[in-house]
Amino acid sequence: MRFKPDVSYFKPRGIPLSELDEVVLLPDELEALKLYEVDGLEQKKAAEKMKISQPTFARILDSANKKIANAIIKGKAIRLETK
Repeated sequence: MRFKPDVSYFKPRGIPLSELDEVVLLPDELEALKLYEVDGLEQKKAAEKMKISQPTFARILDSANKKIANAIIKGKAIRLETK
């Protein structure tokens, strides 16, 4: 079962969402972040839970981390895609 967050956006405070560029975290990226960063699973175990290979998991996790870093550094909104 895939993680479903209670929120769909994170954004810098004080700037209307309509004025911000955004990055989109895909469902697999969000799941990888949760399993690895929040649940503390090793990549191999997290990959098994997602039914993907460890190298694929590593690529998904790297993509998610780069998107988040880009949003933080450049002041973008982060949209959590859950479909």
